[in-house]
Amino acid sequence: MVLSAADRAAVSALWRKLGKNVGIYTTEALERTFLAFPSTKTYFLHLDLSPGSAQVKAHGQKVADALTLAVDHLDDLPQALSALSELHAHKLRVDPVNFKLLGHCLLVTLARHYPGDFSPALQASLDKFLNHVIWALASSYH
Repeated sequence: MVLSAADRAAVSALWRKLGKNVGIYTTEALERTFLAFPSTKTYFLHLDLSPGSAQVKAHGQKVADALTLAVDHLDDLPQALSALSELHAHKLRVDPVNFKLLGHCLLVTLARHYPGDFSPALQASLDKFLNHVIWALASSYH
């Protein structure tokens, strides 16, 4: 799975625009995921999942950090995300379909906050990027 130069440029430009707010948007995307897809809460029974909780914000920041790492390592996502892949596959045993659900909710969240920037072309580039991340995260499941 290869991202084109245009996809890479679009994702990188958006990530620069998001800046230090990435954690805010990934937290909102997590909250959307938990609300829209309640089965995703299964992996977080030990956390306070109420909107705005410190634990959801902390996990949202972990997601933000992982996605920022991915943006910074577009040429070798499997290597960059290998530790997270191993963690989610073997220790946490998260069903990879949940990554797709979170990715969908992140697209919705970003479209909501950046409607003027969220063209069909940007959506397609972000979708490709997120699918690339999901593929890398799921690599340890095989």
